[in-house]
Amino acid sequence: MSVSLIRLFVSNLNKTLPRHPVRTVVAGKVQEDNCKREKHGNSSITSARLLSVMEAADVTKDEENKSIDIVPNKLLTRYNKRRAHRDWETKPPGEIKKPYERIKRKKMAMLLGYSGVEYYGMQRNPGVQTIEEELLKALLDAKYITQEDFENAQNAQFQRSSRTDKGVSAAEQVVSLKLPLEVNVEEINKRLPETIKVFAVKRVTNRFNSKSKCNARSYSYTLPTYVFEPSLVTHEKRKAYRIPAEKIEKLNSILGVYKGTKSYHNFTEKKHHQDPSSSRYMMSFSVEKVFVYSDMEFAVLIVKGQSFMLHQIRKMVGLAIAIMRGHADSSILEKAFGKDKVMIPTAPGLGLVLNKVHYDRYDARHKGTHDSLTWDKEEETIQKFKEDHIYPNIVRGEIERDSMGTWLEKLSKHSYEPTEEMIQVEKADAEGVDDESDAEDLDDEKDNDEEKCENGVVSPLKDVVKEGKVDDVTS
Repeated sequence: MSVSLIRLFVSNLNKTLPRHPVRTVVAGKVQEDNCKREKHGNSSITSARLLSVMEAADVTKDEENKSIDIVPNKLLTRYNKRRAHRDWETKPPGEIKKPYERIKRKKMAMLLGYSGVEYYGMQRNPGVQTIEEELLKALLDAKYITQEDFENAQNAQFQRSSRTDKGVSAAEQVVSLKLPLEVNVEEINKRLPETIKVFAVKRVTNRFNSKSKCNARSYSYTLPTYVFEPSLVTHEKRKAYRIPAEKIEKLNSILGVYKGTKSYHNFTEKKHHQDPSSSRYMMSFSVEKVFVYSDMEFAVLIVKGQSFMLHQIRKMVGLAIAIMRGHADSSILEKAFGKDKVMIPTAPGLGLVLNKVHYDRYDARHKGTHDSLTWDKEEETIQKFKEDHIYPNIVRGEIERDSMGTWLEKLSKHSYEPTEEMIQVEKADAEGVDDESDAEDLDDEKDNDEEKCENGVVSPLKDVVKEGKVDDVTS
């Protein structure tokens, strides 16, 4: 009786026990268990199944231990990294390598000025001497940027507010890039030539871009006042000339025509009237001051606009001089803004200076959280640099090389009507030939909504920006 009950209990137990899955690794052992079960009968079924479950558990533990050993290098574990970081000071040099010391870098705005007479423009250009090349060399030597940043400035998010061309100077150029939090301006300046000077460095927002965040730029054009009087021929009479107030008033009225949004396709290269990128917004253009240097009188013209194209300012000045001297009628101004092609004379680039870069919109938005980019504290240093390095080069170039006098001889023979070849080129551009005169696209299209004019008013150029290219290239 007791034997029958035990067999019944074992039979029910076999039916109710869960079958533990056995991995393929132990398939051979499972087959042996099945063979034993056939040989010895049902009496050994329970013990065989319990054995297979125990062996499967052992195999699982072996695989877990094996997975731990899969780590290729135990020195790469988080604990050993921390221990290596703690022990490098106590262990002898050479036994363990000192961990890399990361320098925290943040976006900065750097204000600098330069005399561009001896340089081939602001933008880096292999094989020629440029302002950016000198600046990046100084930053590398001062260990403010890495070798990788020097070879590829985009690694440091380097951007200039305006690209000045060959011979063009700047009193307040702004560049943005990532630099260490502690930057000594004097360490940079002692590695730069005298004609390039960094005035200040300020912390800005991480998304700051010195070009796209700029809502306006001011350029000055310095020229001798005798250019507005056609009767002066000899050098002595030109040097003794002093411009009367009525001529300054007439000049201001001509320059005032440039104000507003107009199509400047005739004031640059390879642009046609329908090109939306030829529309530019000028805020002001007038005579700022008149001064005497080396017994010769000079006038400073200031133009403020949202952005400028290649040769635009020089052609604006050249056309104003032609009208003042009587070489062209004042009606040519309206014709120049029309659809017809007009050949406008280009004034010399010697007197052109990037005078100021405006960030009114940025300052209003981040007031209280970041420093203002008006640079009021550096104004005295900037003026001294202009008087020591910018104005003397302009005056010297005029007195020694007679830059403007030589150009005036060509101006008297200038033709404002385009040739047949120029008309064909104009037609080709209108049919969609790629425009190569644009030197730079507007960086960071997501910041286009912040391209505003002064006092936060949306510029008439805003709708044009998304369709065409906006550069600030002057020469």
